[in-house]
Amino acid sequence: MPSRRLLVLVLLGFASGLPLYLTGATLKAWMTDEGMSLATIGLFSFVSLPYSLKVFWAPFLDRFSLPGLGRRRGWMLAMQVGMAVALAALALTQPRLDLFRVVVLALAVAFTSATYDIAVDAWRAEALEQKHLGLGNSIHIAAYRVAMLVSGGLALVLAQAWGWQATYLAMAGLALLGAFGTWLAENTDTVAQAPRTLRQAILGPLQDLLQRRGIVYLLAFAVCYKLGDWLAESMTMPFLLRGMGFTKLQVGTVQKTTAMVAIICGGLLGGWMLTRMSLRRALWLCGFLQAGSILGFWGISLLGPHLPLLVAANSLENLAYGMGSSAFAALLMGSCNRSYTGTQYALFSALMALPRSLFSGFTGFMAQSLGWTLYFPVCAAAAIPGLLLLLLWDRWGLPEEPGL
Repeated sequence: MPSRRLLVLVLLGFASGLPLYLTGATLKAWMTDEGMSLATIGLFSFVSLPYSLKVFWAPFLDRFSLPGLGRRRGWMLAMQVGMAVALAALALTQPRLDLFRVVVLALAVAFTSATYDIAVDAWRAEALEQKHLGLGNSIHIAAYRVAMLVSGGLALVLAQAWGWQATYLAMAGLALLGAFGTWLAENTDTVAQAPRTLRQAILGPLQDLLQRRGIVYLLAFAVCYKLGDWLAESMTMPFLLRGMGFTKLQVGTVQKTTAMVAIICGGLLGGWMLTRMSLRRALWLCGFLQAGSILGFWGISLLGPHLPLLVAANSLENLAYGMGSSAFAALLMGSCNRSYTGTQYALFSALMALPRSLFSGFTGFMAQSLGWTLYFPVCAAAAIPGLLLLLLWDRWGLPEEPGL
């Protein structure tokens, strides 16, 4: 793979992953610092709904272009600038005093981020040859997760030293890094032609999917495979800070050191696995590892706030996330019709994000009701439906090469 394309994948993946924690776990840590209730913090998970609803405006990005950089790159640049502006405005708020304003600006960050994801996912599917798709996805996901660690772990460290407002201003500046990647990326307008009408852009992808064998199983798998992960992640930060009493410095330092190494290794290991075994086997292995990694936090709830346990649980969770995301992205991107990549991948990834956006909003109530020692085992059990769907792979999965 050319070094320029490698750099583009890293920069675009970093820009894609940065906003998620800034409207999720990191924002919840800010709200925790301000003494807001667990119920209010949990309800803020609904801010991520644009990631699940983005399929409704994805056809506009398939059909229309912004002037200057081409269809995919034009939308990418516009959304990168929008993310930075919304984050800078969010930095100037106070959650306890300006809750409504925080909600509006967090939604703006989530909306521009979700729209950017539509464009960059479509660009990746069009720019990468089939033989490089697995490796390209692994690099993108590794950079994405590193950005999440920056906006999660590093942001906590910065918040301890500088305060929350300065931290969010710094994150707004980092959000503009992706613009350099957009500038370097090649134009893919000649690879995949835009639909001739908006009607075709809306109906074509749906008609193609509805005609497929086993489409219900595939869509259900997109929803269920990471359900346990999303539920656990939603309350991990309040659990570590308020439930266990770890400091922001401790959590942030762990996330930006051992966890960063784990996610990079996980993403690359996931990409390597896809060259050595079938996609079905990789999904099985990663699915069990994802569910098992959740129990690391259950162990902390039983044994207490010991730093080595935090390092082990966080590292395992990031390793599993990197591996599982590589295999999952390969499945979803490989399931797209190249003529409708933007909308179909937006649909798949929106369904993947649905549990995080919808069900996670009630995790604060779950944590209050169950207590931490039961909460994480319940999250691990939520991974079971996705694994059971793999038993029906022959009805809905991608064809496998002989011998894999």
